[in-house]
Amino acid sequence: MNAGGTCALINKNRDLIEILRATNRVIALFYASWCPFCVKFLPIFKKHAEGNGRHFVIVQDDQETIADQYSVKVYPTVLFFESGVVSKRLDGVLGVGLDEKQLTEFINLCP
Repeated sequence: MNAGGTCALINKNRDLIEILRATNRVIALFYASWCPFCVKFLPIFKKHAEGNGRHFVIVQDDQETIADQYSVKVYPTVLFFESGVVSKRLDGVLGVGLDEKQLTEFINLCP
């Protein structure tokens, strides 16, 4: 997936489930390409994923079919999965999104 610290891009829940089964800890960005706050945040997320050594996933959910299964109500939202279960979350703010400082602090809280 991302042994070198890159991001996997997925758009199907079954692909996310496979990654969560194969990897103990995953930081996942839930976003939609039609969301202006996501478009602004995506390069920030990718920058933090590169060379980080952790497993990052970008879940593109343009049809809003995956988000409900993980209680994602606002895009962008970042979830930290441990053993396939959400253990931490950084929910986007409606009409605002997320910023780099929030992501940095969130990543630092993830083991």
